[in-house]
Amino acid sequence: MKKSSSALAKFVMYAVLLFTVIVSGFPIVWVVISSFKTNAQILSNPFSPPLSFNFSGYERAWKYCKFPVIYSNSFTVALTATFISLVIFSMAAYVIAKYTFRGRNVLYSLFVLTLLVPTMARAQPILRLIVNLKLYDTKMALILVYATTGMATCLFVLRATFMSIPAEFSEAAWIEGAGFIKTFLKINLPMAKSGLATAGTLLFLANWNEYYYAMLLTMKEANRTVPFAITYFDNTFNFDYTSMFAALTLVVVPALIVYAVFQEQVAASLVASGVKG
Repeated sequence: MKKSSSALAKFVMYAVLLFTVIVSGFPIVWVVISSFKTNAQILSNPFSPPLSFNFSGYERAWKYCKFPVIYSNSFTVALTATFISLVIFSMAAYVIAKYTFRGRNVLYSLFVLTLLVPTMARAQPILRLIVNLKLYDTKMALILVYATTGMATCLFVLRATFMSIPAEFSEAAWIEGAGFIKTFLKINLPMAKSGLATAGTLLFLANWNEYYYAMLLTMKEANRTVPFAITYFDNTFNFDYTSMFAALTLVVVPALIVYAVFQEQVAASLVASGVKG
């Protein structure tokens, strides 16, 4: 009886997982496959494999969507904002995780609760601040906004990572004469590589895919990021579905590559965050 119920539970679990994979992965696979087909093939049989690999859609998408420019903008903004977030919030997470002071838990809760503040509620004060700083329609505006909006995610992951590091390492460093900064930089930070990789991956993907602030804070084509540029694909290609699917593939692939490289560290660190947090 126990064996049959265990087998049934496994079957249900794998069935749910398979269904999730199909639902999540099929649209991406379909877009990639369709990007190699001609318009006639897409319209006549949208779910068939391509008769031959046609790269003309990628040539037109690369040329008319100015992918070198928007790729450069997105990578610059996403990487710089991610780096700033990791530098600042790793120090904050270390103090919250390793030091006891009055109001520590309240402060951490307030930081994490910023996740519950709707983007729309923050839009007007952020826009006013950016305009007053004379940073409107610049990449620096997006960098500053993205660096701050990643605070809660970064603190949540890194706090749990620092809490998982035994205190004996820091105590040994103090006995040897290491101060606060040296203990952080030489002992704890190298041991938090998995958490840093996880937080960096999550922040980069969020920055890469962010659309609302990119639309709100930029205007010139030279400052557009990839998600904002997507909105112009319909007007650019109209009924050229091959080029549209090629452009969408070029948008999605970088994020998929980043997540595929760091997926194990992300999963392991998030499990640790759930246990230690």
